[in-house]
Amino acid sequence: MDPSHFVRILVGNLAIKSNASSKPSSSAKVHPSSSSFFCHIHLKPKPNNNNSPPRRHIATVPLISPDTPPPHSLAACFDFTKPQILNHCLYLKISVYKNRTTSSSSCAFGQPKFLGKITVPLDLSLPESRACMFHNGWVALGGNNTSNQLLHLTVRAEPDPRFVFRFDGEPECSPQVFQVKGDVKQPVFTCKFSFRDKTQAQAHFQPSVNLAERKGWSITIHDLSGSAVAAASMVTPFVPSPGSQRVSRSNPGAWLIIRPDGDGTWKPWGRLEAWRESNAVGYRFEVADRVTVAGSTIDSQHGGKLTIDVTSPGGSRDLGFEQQMYKGFVMSAKVEGEGKRGKAEVEVEIGVQHVTCTEDAAAFVALAAAMDLSMDACKLFSQKLRKELRQRQ
Repeated sequence: MDPSHFVRILVGNLAIKSNASSKPSSSAKVHPSSSSFFCHIHLKPKPNNNNSPPRRHIATVPLISPDTPPPHSLAACFDFTKPQILNHCLYLKISVYKNRTTSSSSCAFGQPKFLGKITVPLDLSLPESRACMFHNGWVALGGNNTSNQLLHLTVRAEPDPRFVFRFDGEPECSPQVFQVKGDVKQPVFTCKFSFRDKTQAQAHFQPSVNLAERKGWSITIHDLSGSAVAAASMVTPFVPSPGSQRVSRSNPGAWLIIRPDGDGTWKPWGRLEAWRESNAVGYRFEVADRVTVAGSTIDSQHGGKLTIDVTSPGGSRDLGFEQQMYKGFVMSAKVEGEGKRGKAEVEVEIGVQHVTCTEDAAAFVALAAAMDLSMDACKLFSQKLRKELRQRQ
């Protein structure tokens, strides 16, 4: 099946060019965190989709001297599916502000001063295979910009095809996994959940067994021929910190994501750690050479997404840097929280450039399953797990 069509809008390379009345730093370079300029980046109109990502970003804007080239950095990234952009006339609005400071201090004081705004129309009716530059260069700020500063920005759109997979049920129920494109879906994988440690599987029936840990969970991904193509195995138990009912960040539970290596052997691909915060589940994912490629939190009640995206603000790639390991959007996995209603669905999106074989896709699917299971493993130990996670196998 062909991948689903996605498009990304990237906004970056922001800078304010000074004139004689606005002096840059002596080095002519300002670290973004110390800049007194910032901007709001809005995407309008907002699509009528409750599941759509946020359409507003706030970014700092460095002040540079006239002879300094603008920095290569990413300020905002917006993702769309084809139905979201069909028959929509979108535009970006960038509003620029300057923090007010006291004469004796560099600390921000009072309401920021509005300098001006820029509107960039976005024509997304372009062929799916074409990248498009909407703006790249300097533009004058209007509004209250009495100093006549210029804003530099780059706005471009690029195709970002992705494979979309959907679990037909909770991972612990050993569901099928379908590839989805629009209204069409076809089975591609099956999952098998099991307990490596039979003592854990029998704990529900033996009250004397210690229930103060969740361990031994495993899920294997098979292709349609029945061959195992990836697996996620809980290698560090999820246990509460002393005196609490919570898995702590200092002692997280962990999964090893493995792939077949030929001759019946397996090799590690990545490691997922998870822990419980007050109202969220924290996670960190490392590839096998101990490089962290994702880390954030997911709302424990409503769920959210594990995302590996080295194009997003704060990621390890920007508009002027080539990431050696991963590039652009890698994957996202939508998982459910404790407040789920009705049939829960884990959905996985994987960038096409990161899938060269079945095992590639299966490894990301196994990672998504491990993240979803971690939402259960990180429940407070005063809460009861669902029966599939404590049932005799």
